[in-house]
Amino acid sequence: MHMLVDCSNCRTPLQLPPGAKSIRCAICHAITLIADPRSVPPPPPYSSSAHHNYPSPPPPSVVAPSPYNHEPSGPPPSPHGNKRAVICGVSYKNTRNELMGCVNDAKCMKYLLVNRFKFPESSIVMLTEEETDPYRRPTKHNMRMALYWLVQGCKPGDSLVFHFSGHGSQQRNYSGDEVDGYDETLCPTDFETQGMIVDDEINATIVRPLPRGVKLHAIIDACHSGTVLDLPFLCRMDRNGRYFWEDHRPRSGVWKGTNGGEAISFSGCDDNETSADTSALSKVTSTGAMTYSFIQAIERGHGTTYGNMLNAMRSTIRNTDNGLDGGIVTSLLTMLLTGGSLSSGFRQEPQLTANETFDVYSKPFSL
Repeated sequence: MHMLVDCSNCRTPLQLPPGAKSIRCAICHAITLIADPRSVPPPPPYSSSAHHNYPSPPPPSVVAPSPYNHEPSGPPPSPHGNKRAVICGVSYKNTRNELMGCVNDAKCMKYLLVNRFKFPESSIVMLTEEETDPYRRPTKHNMRMALYWLVQGCKPGDSLVFHFSGHGSQQRNYSGDEVDGYDETLCPTDFETQGMIVDDEINATIVRPLPRGVKLHAIIDACHSGTVLDLPFLCRMDRNGRYFWEDHRPRSGVWKGTNGGEAISFSGCDDNETSADTSALSKVTSTGAMTYSFIQAIERGHGTTYGNMLNAMRSTIRNTDNGLDGGIVTSLLTMLLTGGSLSSGFRQEPQLTANETFDVYSKPFSL
């Protein structure tokens, strides 16, 4: 049976792996020894009809462990390190907040990572409302646990990816660490009852713990997502491709960078903008404009540098091509989505943020 313990320093709930005598908090890095553990209901018995990316199920007499306490099985580490990803597609199905393209975005992103960038399927955690496993629903708790898992035990050479497609929002910041006075947020399925996930927590969970040699990319297709990872620098680029790095380090002096690793985020729009679906025709043909433009930039050969990627993404959204072309987008969407076309008139500009400044036109892009 799994145990839940509170961090001895910041009181964050932590799931204790079976047999462990202590655990390090992903938020404040304090080490907590076992004390007054609280039992957590075990997950339902393994069903052969459910799809699991984690290690093979135990015998029926053994309770299946929580997936987020264990590194996925897969091939031995390559000389270039391990690849690991968390993909969230939140459609808010059957609610007044329902979105059309988010689950399609998640499927497209997984297809891209597996087929273009050789991420092992066993190292990708998918969170969508389509999942039958309760641990794979994009609730606030499951998203938190997935983000903890993403960085847990990462080593130099590892490549990590976090993709989110869903609602984003803002809330008033009272600590003085936001340039515009607002925190950016991501909305899980249960945000109306459990609350949103705030950029400060995202930063503390998957940015600050990154050790030297580890690379994290976030692809965030949501409204108000420009600085949703709270990274210190934003690439402010005009329509001619000229750019400068805007300093978003908090005036309070709180460190929002990494522990030596590299964190870079592509987001769907600026903090004061909203993001769009590529089509309002039906739930079948829709995808997020930002996710679509990200994949198109790679498929059309623009994924050479970060500057070329950002320019290509913005151009795709501004020009709104007719039809879905490009290898991965075509093959995946033909199979899954039966075709579709982009609607025109999107008013959003994808953004690039990073933990350190760099020359966007000379730094090679890679996942």
